[in-house]
Amino acid sequence: MLHYANKLADHASFQAFTNCYLREIDAGAWHTSTDWQRQTGVALYQESIYALELQLESIDVTLVFGISYRSTVGRHVVTQVLRKQHNNWNWQSTDFLSSIIFLINNIYARIGKNSEPVGCLNNANNKKKFELLTRTLESHQIMLDYLVQRLGDTSLNKLDFIASEQSLLFGHWLHPTPKSRQGIHAWQHKNYTPELKANFQLHYFAISQELLKQNSSTGLCIEQIINQIAEVDDNVVAANKQLIPVHPLQAQWLLHQDYVQRLQNSGKIVDLGRMGKVFTPTSSVRTVYCSELDYMIKLSIPVKITNSLRQNMAHELEPGLNVGRLIAGSNFNELFPKFAVIEDPAYLTVKLDGMEESGFETIIRNNPFTKNSGQKHSTVSIAALVQAPILPGTDAKITQQVKALADQKHINAETAALLWFDNYWQCAIEPAIWLYEKHGVALEAHQQNSLITISNNCPSQYYYRDNQGFYLSKSMKETLLQQVPKLSHNLDLFYDDDVIADRVGYYLFINQLFSIISRLGEDGLIHEQKLLQVCYNKLTSTRIKLKGVGANFVNKILTKPAIPSKANLLTRVEDLDELQAEQELAVYTKISNPFYIFHQQAINNKTQINEVKLASA
Repeated sequence: MLHYANKLADHASFQAFTNCYLREIDAGAWHTSTDWQRQTGVALYQESIYALELQLESIDVTLVFGISYRSTVGRHVVTQVLRKQHNNWNWQSTDFLSSIIFLINNIYARIGKNSEPVGCLNNANNKKKFELLTRTLESHQIMLDYLVQRLGDTSLNKLDFIASEQSLLFGHWLHPTPKSRQGIHAWQHKNYTPELKANFQLHYFAISQELLKQNSSTGLCIEQIINQIAEVDDNVVAANKQLIPVHPLQAQWLLHQDYVQRLQNSGKIVDLGRMGKVFTPTSSVRTVYCSELDYMIKLSIPVKITNSLRQNMAHELEPGLNVGRLIAGSNFNELFPKFAVIEDPAYLTVKLDGMEESGFETIIRNNPFTKNSGQKHSTVSIAALVQAPILPGTDAKITQQVKALADQKHINAETAALLWFDNYWQCAIEPAIWLYEKHGVALEAHQQNSLITISNNCPSQYYYRDNQGFYLSKSMKETLLQQVPKLSHNLDLFYDDDVIADRVGYYLFINQLFSIISRLGEDGLIHEQKLLQVCYNKLTSTRIKLKGVGANFVNKILTKPAIPSKANLLTRVEDLDELQAEQELAVYTKISNPFYIFHQQAINNKTQINEVKLASA
């Protein structure tokens, strides 16, 4: 079991890092495995169809990857690595982890060659290099630990909401260190991580009401909601105080802060410890779920996950309510009932002079997946749907569904994949475009924030979560302010439409849509190019109907030879926290647009038709 877990962790960590390198830094030189063997005399593994050669010139090393699956829109599957020094013709087999270290060394050696003195890294870049190495090794070790403890757990294949949230053992598919979690000690993972199916009570403080800032758009006041979660009567807490829940990890951090200790000494903050309902973390780690409650809780934690320290920001609290009001006040839900935004209808925090965030920021999120909702047994994130299978002899969740659909409908796998994909498009992609077109609201609808309800092996409902992932169209600003005047307090939500097209295009298409296409292609259900053609036809058909901001959004994804893509590796190379950066901008790069070839074909076909018409005239 340990050997199998090691093999999985090595492979998954390597795929994550290397595919980021290929997308963001150097795409390498492609050969068929036959041609490469003919040139070098070295045979690759039998399953390797391609050889991908990388010249790491800054460290005088060449790597060759054996590739069993080459993806147009997703991740290539690497089966083996060979290396040679530039002054040596002998190729040597190299393990995956060593190969990652070669790539990291090459990245920073390139930076060093552009620094003064030549070839030297300054202290800042040395620190960044060690930070990336640390996160890479930590991510690998955490992934391995999770796999060792979960292998054999059949709940990994369930479509149950919380079971699927706990199943993401490989993590973010487009991140070089997908399981890096700085701030959680080794012994704490079993207590606080979804992958290890943790359960815990929240930590509560009684806070003087004069220090509180809160708001709610629900029928219940936030004090009643918190008391219900804490399982206390309204009259238990002193009249001048109110409960506030905190993640246990955050509570330990807060109790060591000087300002909290001063407020404790003055009696304005009282530490009550853990109590109330038992929660389990969702895939974000900091949003916690209880099947008995109508609410989830999104909390700050002193932990760096992927690109950021995971804390609720003060400027994120009010927008969730106001954008919720904007959507609720429109007819969008009636027009697109299969697309739902999970609202964050209340928040609570401690507001202190001279501090933007106090660390007590708490967001209340609606919970559509209670034990009585009838939804939890079929709702799963797209990240979980497309994750590579973990248990031996099993398929990815999406592949299981498509195969079951084929059996159910007595159709072949490709037809079933097309049917599944069409239902997914109608639930998830088409409505997201129209939400932006009609209401100026664009969403960071990446695969982890996107949930799909499965009915009869097909998508039937889409849920978007994370009401801090909003972009509002600046060109529609006056209209939106008329509809919800309180948005005047959230002017930082308004972005130029070109910026929205670039950033949301990444989340909706590259991160979410392309992950579906890639998984269906890799698992041999349907060729990626066929699904890309389907997408191009659907987008072209939708584009004809668009008259507003959605037109520019779709035009960019259809007609540009290259499109912006978030560069998670380069963000980590620069050691950036995107939540702390201006306008929360990570590093972006350009990738080849897979739709552009269809656009060119359409132009050529139109030209040929016009030429025929002219000739016949």
